[in-house]
Amino acid sequence: MARSFDDTTRRNIASLCAAFTRVPSVDTEPELKSAAVAIALTEAEAGGGTTFLLTRRAATLRSHAAQWALPGGRCDHGETQAQAALRELHEELGVGLTEDDVLGLLDDYPTRSGYLITPVVVWVSASADFVPNPAEVASVHRVALDDIERNDAFSFTTIPESTRRVIRFRHAGQHIHAPTAALIYQFAEVLAGRSTRVAELEQPVFAWR
Repeated sequence: MARSFDDTTRRNIASLCAAFTRVPSVDTEPELKSAAVAIALTEAEAGGGTTFLLTRRAATLRSHAAQWALPGGRCDHGETQAQAALRELHEELGVGLTEDDVLGLLDDYPTRSGYLITPVVVWVSASADFVPNPAEVASVHRVALDDIERNDAFSFTTIPESTRRVIRFRHAGQHIHAPTAALIYQFAEVLAGRSTRVAELEQPVFAWR
């Protein structure tokens, strides 16, 4: 059943995020650069249901061009993860939020390409206008929470280059891989009241660079 986009849903998801205990960040890999992404919750285009925002990165970007991604990027010096996620959301989609709109943080995810990504769950007003920055974003999509709560939303496979499982999220007839799929999967588990860890889930080789 669709989650209505209202204050009850906001409070419920904030409560689920508060009940989630993050794995403490340990600086065992100081070479990783801090980054943050926004799991930005907003209303479905047709109204009623709650969705989150997913983007296709611009084809002209130097790294991970044209890939599916959550809005986000590298943390600037002195920024918290929440501040970085909010800044990136504004730079990429023109959405201005404050830290009062942050519902919670999920586990840090280390990527093969050298980043430690912190997912930040935020609530976006139904009245927000999205203005994608063409230098960074090719398109923006709203994904219903129902779509990530299906039993068959996520699948796992293996690759010769790693002993770790590769996670995939099926969306719009395509497979979205980690890191994005891993972060969405953990959020889906949080919505189900489970503290499932995802740091060991693998990325496909094309995402290692």
